[in-house]
Amino acid sequence: MVEIANSAVVARASIKNTTSKRAGADTISPEGGALAPLTAVGAGQWRALAERANDPNGYYLPDWELAVNASARGRTDVAALSAWGNASSAQDGAARLIGLLPVISMWRAYRIPLPALVSADPYGTLGTPPLDRDMADEAAAQLMRQARRAGAHALILRDVSLDGAAIKAFDRVLQRDGLRPRVLQSHLRACLDATRDADELLRDALGPKKLKELRRQRNRLAEHGAVGFEVARTREEVAPALEIFLALEASGWKARRGTALLQDDSDAGFIRRAAVALAANGQCEIVTLRAGESPVAAAIVLRHQDSAFYFKLGVDERFAKLSPGVQLTLDLTRHLCADPAIALADSTADADHPMINPIWRGRLAIGDVLIPLRRRDPVVSLLHAAMTLRRLVRAPAQRAVRFLRKRQEQSR
Repeated sequence: MVEIANSAVVARASIKNTTSKRAGADTISPEGGALAPLTAVGAGQWRALAERANDPNGYYLPDWELAVNASARGRTDVAALSAWGNASSAQDGAARLIGLLPVISMWRAYRIPLPALVSADPYGTLGTPPLDRDMADEAAAQLMRQARRAGAHALILRDVSLDGAAIKAFDRVLQRDGLRPRVLQSHLRACLDATRDADELLRDALGPKKLKELRRQRNRLAEHGAVGFEVARTREEVAPALEIFLALEASGWKARRGTALLQDDSDAGFIRRAAVALAANGQCEIVTLRAGESPVAAAIVLRHQDSAFYFKLGVDERFAKLSPGVQLTLDLTRHLCADPAIALADSTADADHPMINPIWRGRLAIGDVLIPLRRRDPVVSLLHAAMTLRRLVRAPAQRAVRFLRKRQEQSR
């Protein structure tokens, strides 16, 4: 146990002290074995990688993650593992970024003093790292080697798509070394098959009785003014629409819990920077439902490749009996299904979410995965045991908190 504890201390020191001295440089040196700050990744290289990524993920787009890293509460000062293609294979003779994983120490992620690196929280519940679709195995192998050089005994990938191409690339690399990934926890969450006809999809999901009730509620909502669905796409449109969303979110239950973005200047700064920057590249929309001049619901939707990501929803609770969040989601469903560029929408919601699960009936397998970096390593078994114990201890407490919150909301 003393040896393992000492290993953890050494690894934490290694991870801390191997930050690149070229923090102000435009790119991370492909030849360097040290971890570099996330800010050292060239935004141009990162955007090019995002276009070639084998799994879409709106939360690891550079304009999003760099904004998170700059100011979001508890999510700043992130390091980066990077993988690079051979310079001789690129047309311009420059090395090409083929893989990227923002990381933090296990101590920072879980307060567990063991030598592992954990994927950074991107302020969204999808942490699948971007790997070049043409060099995914090489990218995964390089990320693992760089983590080993930094002193880590394992990588913990949080909230990754368990059926995605990235995790399959890590699995293939591990198999070559006689290793295997370990799923620490998994769950299913709602997604939308946007290739289907929206009206048919909603009929199948909700049934005629529920749809009739929702139409009745929409007619009641129209008593306050004509009901309209608006989509803000450009930088000029997104900036004011975002302020409407922020005000709605800060007027309801999220504000009572202290989790509304507008309640913390650093979080508000992150989302203002990210939304406008992404809109400039067609990667962010703000959707708003109005009754007359009054916005009754609004949501942020990210876009990457052929996927959309339903980030957050804010509603005016004065209209709660008329289900403004559901009404907005129905219009959003029609909007996404009508867009030929979108094939799938990830709710990025909790498992068994009471609002989105009955509407979006597709399911995505999401989980935390432990990637061992050395053969026959007792530290990996210790890491696995520590994470299992943490989950067993936290699960009852989380259920109790959810129960109490539900009771409080019902009492109001």
